[in-house]
Amino acid sequence: MSTRVSARVSTRAVVVGGSLAGMLAAAAVRDHVDSVEIIEAHGLPEGAEARPGVPQAAHFHVLLSGGANAIEELLPGTVGELLSAGANRVPMTTNMLIYSPEGWYRRWKRDSHHLITASRDLTDSVVRGKVLKDPRVSVRPHTKVTALLGSSRRVTGVRLRAADGTETDLTADLVIDASGKAARTPRWLAELGIPAPAEDRIDSGIAYASRVYRAPVPTLNWPVISVQADPRRGEPGRTGGIVPIEDGRWHVSLIGTPGAQPSREAAEFEPYARTLRHPVIADLLSHAEPLTDVAVTHSTANRRYYYERLKSWPEGLVALGDSVAAFNPVYGHGMSVAALGAVALRTQLTSLGLTNGLSRKAQRAIARPVELAWSLAVGQDIHYGTTKGRSAGTPDRLLQRYVSRLSHTATGSYHVATAMTEVLTLQSPGTALLRPSVLAAAAIGPLRPQLDGPTFTVGERKLLAEAGISLPGIAQ
Repeated sequence: MSTRVSARVSTRAVVVGGSLAGMLAAAAVRDHVDSVEIIEAHGLPEGAEARPGVPQAAHFHVLLSGGANAIEELLPGTVGELLSAGANRVPMTTNMLIYSPEGWYRRWKRDSHHLITASRDLTDSVVRGKVLKDPRVSVRPHTKVTALLGSSRRVTGVRLRAADGTETDLTADLVIDASGKAARTPRWLAELGIPAPAEDRIDSGIAYASRVYRAPVPTLNWPVISVQADPRRGEPGRTGGIVPIEDGRWHVSLIGTPGAQPSREAAEFEPYARTLRHPVIADLLSHAEPLTDVAVTHSTANRRYYYERLKSWPEGLVALGDSVAAFNPVYGHGMSVAALGAVALRTQLTSLGLTNGLSRKAQRAIARPVELAWSLAVGQDIHYGTTKGRSAGTPDRLLQRYVSRLSHTATGSYHVATAMTEVLTLQSPGTALLRPSVLAAAAIGPLRPQLDGPTFTVGERKLLAEAGISLPGIAQ
């Protein structure tokens, strides 16, 4: 009598795109398949260099603590490597100078939530290096995905086109679209006979102008500085920020709505900073050395595909990151939403494995952090008079009034400031702002008087003085 032993079939996941989202997707699935192949249209740099196809890297990036925690869950040790390479861990609001529409936030000395600040190139490099150390993960560069294989019921792989035009088919048990804003998934789904998903596009017309400076003071533990526009004033909005990054540099972005959009002319960069609601950024830049030209982008629209609402969704396909939703970068959500989406995918894989029902459940789980970030971004952008795609209705205006009241209270209330950063860093849903204790605090208002300007610490003032910098109007 002979015993027949069936050969085990090897399993493969294909990730479309070698972006941060693509790398995190590979990290999410690598323990659940035998191999992961990342298909990248461009090449990938060896270190912390610019990656083709990422124009937004010219503008400052922050990794919210919700996203940083998600990346650490997927790739333990990543945050430590970033900090060792010169990134900053910035406690909110302890190490931030924030001029909100309602006033200056206090720098509470209790650490609740935080940001990780670094150049996008460094963040990409550290994450990419950790993912590609895994022998199960490989990259096929200079290759494009031109179509999905399979049917409306199941995706079985992708069609590839190499740099020389050669086309081949690559089978996969799971295809993950992490190809970013240029994702072609709606078209690929249509080719399989699946109707287009509902889509939202909310565009406030904001433009970014950014450049990198050599900081005149040490950047380790230097605060993030943000002077925000006030959409309630009925005039074009101007926002600016200084983010400390590695190698003793500041990444500076100036942001304006139509009628106040910044220029790409270097000679106009610092004068534009002087037009913000407070001159602190302009005053600091007058003592810093510019290291780059000015980079400008007008690609700041919020765009979202509602894949989770489709009645028909093929097994074997998942989309995450900017392929699902791209946000106005002023809110700093993109990297963190991608990381939370990758964690959601891994959670579903751990529960279900590569079984029927995985893809739809994963897509719905990925939509949850997207929904929070979408509500935060769109909830702000719709109040600019220049916004296209949607205008503020009565419920939106009522919500804005409540959020404005919270922000006003947060200028003098640690409890409310912490509740707001808990949501803004994507660590709790928006309903956290409706807790009885938060509602009661908002009704009472700020417990301390408003600050009349940015408050630098004794140590920061000493560094400024040692650099020969005297800033007018600085609270002591």
